[in-house]
Amino acid sequence: MEEAEPETLEGFLAWAAELGISDSLHNFQSQKPRICLGNSLVVSFFPDAGGRGLGAARDLRKGELILRVPKSALLTRDSLLKDGILSSAANGHRCLSPTQIMTVCLLYEMGKGKNSFWYPYLKHLPRSYEILATFSEFEKQALQVDDAVWTTEKAISKAETEWKQATLLMQELKLKPRLLSLRAWIWASATISSRTLHIPWDEVGCLCPVGDLFNYAAPGGESKDIENVENLMHSSSLQDDSLSSGHSTDSLLVERYDAQLQRLTDGGYDDDIGAYCFYARNNYKKGEQVLLSYGTYTNLELLEHYGFLLNKNPNDKVFIPLEPSMYSCNSWPKESMYIHQDGQPSFALLSALRLWTTPQSQRRSIGHLAYSVEGDSLLLFTIDEIQNAGNPMELRKLLCQLESEACAFLEANSLQKEENGGELVLSRKTKRSIERWKLAVEWRLRREGD
Repeated sequence: MEEAEPETLEGFLAWAAELGISDSLHNFQSQKPRICLGNSLVVSFFPDAGGRGLGAARDLRKGELILRVPKSALLTRDSLLKDGILSSAANGHRCLSPTQIMTVCLLYEMGKGKNSFWYPYLKHLPRSYEILATFSEFEKQALQVDDAVWTTEKAISKAETEWKQATLLMQELKLKPRLLSLRAWIWASATISSRTLHIPWDEVGCLCPVGDLFNYAAPGGESKDIENVENLMHSSSLQDDSLSSGHSTDSLLVERYDAQLQRLTDGGYDDDIGAYCFYARNNYKKGEQVLLSYGTYTNLELLEHYGFLLNKNPNDKVFIPLEPSMYSCNSWPKESMYIHQDGQPSFALLSALRLWTTPQSQRRSIGHLAYSVEGDSLLLFTIDEIQNAGNPMELRKLLCQLESEACAFLEANSLQKEENGGELVLSRKTKRSIERWKLAVEWRLRREGD
């Protein structure tokens, strides 16, 4: 990709302010906000923690609304397909996936240069990514671990296949040669993979100006408890938000704060105010970097989709090669047998090793016990995955894979196992039901182990 002409960050933030993007609670209620950042957030450089990101412009409290991006400022397939030429051409290629269409739309918009409405935003996108699809043969082999090499090969193959499938559409749109290249395709698809945020009306998601400046923090064991709501309601920034509406300010803030604590991520699209809203995941002191959780990923998954690693990733896993006989003596899926970031083996790996070390003459007699324990342990693993799902799309994927007893749980809680549809967010009632279900499985698992 060509390097864009230099443009000041201030110019981009001024453009964003014109669209109604703001970190000021005063400006949330104004149709023409005067500033974009400076009240809650400020663009800073963090050399040891992701580079350019957003820092706290003042002390921030956990759960506090810190950035609002109106729907009209979200770059989506719908907004790009308002171009008649692009829309007409795309309609003739319905065999392409929604993500492929979005990738073509992004390249087409890039080709407009300064004539694009989104030009100020597009100029500030990274010009390259280090995702697995960009790895050369040498770089791929440098990973050494078979699972990582295979994941890289799959990513490279997928990018090439999708690019070839979309080439005819891009040629019909008469994209410039540099935008027709595989390199350009990987850049656009990486932009979508690494920067889109979930929205309920489009499975591809949206690009969110300013909102995508947050760097990543892996979801950990932060407490979900409400901490000092009273102080939050009486902080100066929230007192300034009191309006002459028919709603009680305190009750509205409690409702908003409580809803935030139930979110699967640190932000989401809010239909009530027609904007993508971001909330502080923790308390932050002025000057500290404000981070956003994209979901639960291992370091290999972060490298595959985002192009970076974490020095300390609480969700990382290490897969080690086992003897073929270890796999054949049990029915655990390979992806469930790993070593945790803290060095502890997963339950599946530990169970498989125990069964493998049992003399073959005894495996038949204890096999039914082992597989009963194995099945419940796998179910427990799945329940943990559901509880830790980082976003609605990840949650939907997990629910669509469930079988047997898990299906009964879905039916009992009126959750549908559908491939497509609206946003899936677990209610507080359902979360409590999951916790009780988990306790029941843990109890019988301990009983089976006695």
